[in-house]
Amino acid sequence: MSKYTTFPDATDDHNPFQDPSVTQHSSNTGFATLDLYNPFDNSTAGPPPPYEVTSPPVPPPAQTPPSRITPTEPRSYGSYGTQSAVNATTADLLKKQEELERKAKELERRERELDAHALGPGASRQNNWPPLPSFCPVGPCFYQDINVEIGQSFQRIVTTMYYYWMFTACTLLFNLISCMAVFFVDASNGVGFGLAILWVILFTPCSFICWYRPVYKAFRSDSSFNFFIFFFVFFAQLVLYVIMTIGIPGWGYSGWIVSLAALRTNKAVGGIMMLNAVLFTAQAALGVVLLKRVHSLYRQTTASFEKAQAEFATGVLSNQAVRQAAANATVSAAQGAYAAPR
Repeated sequence: MSKYTTFPDATDDHNPFQDPSVTQHSSNTGFATLDLYNPFDNSTAGPPPPYEVTSPPVPPPAQTPPSRITPTEPRSYGSYGTQSAVNATTADLLKKQEELERKAKELERRERELDAHALGPGASRQNNWPPLPSFCPVGPCFYQDINVEIGQSFQRIVTTMYYYWMFTACTLLFNLISCMAVFFVDASNGVGFGLAILWVILFTPCSFICWYRPVYKAFRSDSSFNFFIFFFVFFAQLVLYVIMTIGIPGWGYSGWIVSLAALRTNKAVGGIMMLNAVLFTAQAALGVVLLKRVHSLYRQTTASFEKAQAEFATGVLSNQAVRQAAANATVSAAQGAYAAPR
């Protein structure tokens, strides 16, 4: 017992794992380890059974997940809805942009109208037509701005009439080219070529002053007098357009008669004149349509023949030159009556 109760000295370097009982047990591998030996089991006597190394359990075979049948076409989840949303957003943005542009133009037009009204009726505006370059010695003769001076309901017809005037001017210029081509082929057509030059120089400015400016001023200020001037002059112009379309020889018009005659002598010149005859025909037809259109709009306004007479009388009496001439005539008549012998 003494060997079990005797404690070693503190100075001794004692290693508990070097104890003989421990080393003897660890060296004997024929006995089971403590995890297999139960000391409280009295059914068996003697030492524990020898240790047998057990093989690790075989893991169950891994089951492969069932294969999914994928469709032949790849799915694109949300692509249709996303594309539809993008298209709807783009259309909405374009619509808003158009609306903003329209509002910007309307605001610009109103600003210009306010500027025009701020000038007052007696104020003079700077002329802007015809748009001549700055180095030209002759400046513009008229002030013209359809978006400012013409009401919104009449801007379209006035713009159409302006384009129609430009079309007639281009037709007359092409008529000059046609007559020049005929003159180069046949020198006996010099009279027609000279008259074609005259018609371009004469009709282009006269048509602008005599019927376009009256219809412009008529829709600008609802002037009955200018409406009647336009109807009279434009109807006479339409009669002249019909004569141009007919093409009487020697009158300087490349109408149908002259074109068919030139087609027999020279096909190239005849083709040019035939094209000019088509332009004259379209010019006359469009003139009739526009005359009816202006007349229908005239009936929608407050213009009348009585107002035209009143405007004419007011315009004549307010004209300084007419008043001066009337005063001079009155003074001369009075002096003559006073100097006459009694």
